[in-house]
Amino acid sequence: GSSLLTGPEGLMAKERENLKRLKCLRRYRQRYGVEALLHRQLRERRVLATDGAAQQAHTTRSSQRCLAFVDDVRCSNPSLPMTRHCLTHICQDTNQTLFKPCQGSEEVPCNKPVPVSLSEEPCCPLHLRLPPQMYIPEQGLAVPQELGAASSELYLSAAELQPTESLPLEFSD
Repeated sequence: GSSLLTGPEGLMAKERENLKRLKCLRRYRQRYGVEALLHRQLRERRVLATDGAAQQAHTTRSSQRCLAFVDDVRCSNPSLPMTRHCLTHICQDTNQTLFKPCQGSEEVPCNKPVPVSLSEEPCCPLHLRLPPQMYIPEQGLAVPQELGAASSELYLSAAELQPTESLPLEFSD
């Protein structure tokens, strides 16, 4: 270029060398011929495929409310991303596979949606079955009398915890 900044007198020797190296690297990375044409076509196809679909999905899905009806009244909750139902009614969507209704118990059936990834038989926190207790404390273990009496000797009294005035300066507050 004919600019003052890019001319040989405008740059120092080290800057000229760096600029020359940068131009070489740019030339090395640049695509030429058939490769450049294919890369441009791929980029255009990606823009058309993602931009149009993503833009349309964003405008139609993000502003949508849940499609479920409860007592002939449409649900007012916003739908989950990329779905037509809210979290409460997601199990009504037959095509989704991420949620299953909670099995509940025999006495109290429950249809709360639970993510499938938690287990094979997902349950809501209310109906979660805890595993059996693995640690069983021994019944015959009792604290000996000597230990009970000696444990009180380990504690310091309030008078023993008070700081003394004879501390050197580097140890005082």
